[in-house]
Amino acid sequence: MDRITKALLSEFVEQSSLQALPEEKAFEHFSGYLVTSRHYSESFSSDDITVGAGGDCGIDCIAVIANGTLVTEPEEIADLCETNGYLDATFVFTQAERSSGFETTKIGQFVFGVCDFFTESPQLPQNDRVQLYARISQEIFDRSRLFKKGNPQCLLYYVTTGKWTNDANLVARRDAGRQDVEDLGLFRKVGAECVDADQLQRFYRESQNAIETEILFSERTVIPEIPGVEQAYLGLLSAPQFLRLVENDNEEVLTSLFYDNVRHWQEWNTVNSEMRETLSSPEKARYFPLLNNGVTIVARRIHPTANKFLLEDYQVVNGCQTSYVLHECRDGLGEDVMIPVRLIATQDDSIKNAIIKATNRQTQVTEDQLFALSDFPKKLEAYFPTFEARKKLYYERRSRQYNGVVGIEKVRVITMTALVRAFAAIFRVIPHRTTRNYKALLRGVGTDIFNKDHRLEPYYVAAFSHYRLEFLFRSQVLPAELKPARYHLLLAYRILVVGEAMPLMNSHEMARDCAVLMDSLWDDDVSRVHFENAAEHVRAVADGNLHRDNIRTEPFTEALIQRLRTTI
Repeated sequence: MDRITKALLSEFVEQSSLQALPEEKAFEHFSGYLVTSRHYSESFSSDDITVGAGGDCGIDCIAVIANGTLVTEPEEIADLCETNGYLDATFVFTQAERSSGFETTKIGQFVFGVCDFFTESPQLPQNDRVQLYARISQEIFDRSRLFKKGNPQCLLYYVTTGKWTNDANLVARRDAGRQDVEDLGLFRKVGAECVDADQLQRFYRESQNAIETEILFSERTVIPEIPGVEQAYLGLLSAPQFLRLVENDNEEVLTSLFYDNVRHWQEWNTVNSEMRETLSSPEKARYFPLLNNGVTIVARRIHPTANKFLLEDYQVVNGCQTSYVLHECRDGLGEDVMIPVRLIATQDDSIKNAIIKATNRQTQVTEDQLFALSDFPKKLEAYFPTFEARKKLYYERRSRQYNGVVGIEKVRVITMTALVRAFAAIFRVIPHRTTRNYKALLRGVGTDIFNKDHRLEPYYVAAFSHYRLEFLFRSQVLPAELKPARYHLLLAYRILVVGEAMPLMNSHEMARDCAVLMDSLWDDDVSRVHFENAAEHVRAVADGNLHRDNIRTEPFTEALIQRLRTTI
């Protein structure tokens, strides 16, 4: 392994707290994380995609991205289909070798493993992690009637630390492997790429940066100076240039751009269908800028050079529906189709929040929802790092906002998804619904979760509990077989430490309970003992059946609580 790749690997290991892994396993995490990041712009843990061990079918990492979400549980597929009304999936497979060269034999084994993974009767033995992803795959293909955008995509990455020289034998084997996967007849697109050290280093640098894109923006006018706003423009952006802003290099929508947009993609409702009809007709499409309310984009920084604009760390705060419809209709859109755009550069979050509220008045969005999706996360973002040293956490309000910040461990960055699930398990006492009904949990944002009257301490406790438990899994203090019960372990921890009673979320009693929980979580030995105790209770209730279908049910939650009552 060359010195640069080795240094980047060491940095990744430190940021991800993977020091306990041998180098070859750490390299699998490293490679899988980087290639998956090319297709999924949100933060995630490499532990969620690694499958390498005995019975791994020659595959080190599997990532399944469905409807813009990184899927780690089979139940999430049904949840996404119910919410969105369609299913669009991408499978990303990685095989990583520290060797300094590429081998036709290894490529062949990797491709055979992928093909075997998708067969109805696999010939290769599959470990628990591979079986989990096989179940996710089955859930996807069982809903093929919802493939409104076409069959899934399948992307294969074979990574080494060598140099790719387009050797004829290797190219032929790679292309033959791609054809083998295409011949399965399951995918609309199959990609097979051999990644060398230079590419891997480029992927790493890209993963460390906030989202940035350069566009041509000639049809514009400058908005006069406004306090707190560095730059602001009104104008028309051609459809191809606009799509550069909302898609990645693989022509996939960057879903993280719409984090602050209070309405996500609403499928083909009446408004979106009318928009599609307009764009489908060359005669009507020219009138699009007159018929559309426009898109509002807020960036942290804008660097204009003549008609070229470089946007850094930006989000679409209004225009999610327009963006998705344009993406769906992309093949028929030329430079003559124009989109009305407001482009604003500000680092003042209060101004950004005001823009979000003002531009999202056109549909029914309550004050509570607006607060929960803009103001409350801002409070969490400010609150989490106020704790000293090893007690610090970081709430990620904007995708990749901490990626380029030196000295912050990735594992201390908490995403909205992780926080909502942990909070629901611990303080709403519904660990069985965290994966099966995650979208239903989000409907409670503004009332049951991220309520403006809630104290901040429970959210920090939920985040730190999640961080501590994941550390115990990574360091193998707790065995991986308990992962299906991770949210029950979080609930059991709270009950073991402060009891079952649930104070009001805005009460002094809740602050007192959280203080006790924080003290226990901050102590490595004390928290380990409590989680090990929680694990014993979970095992006792599971009675040898730790399968997720048994664990993630309401009766299991009730049985666990009943058992805990007898011990506290």
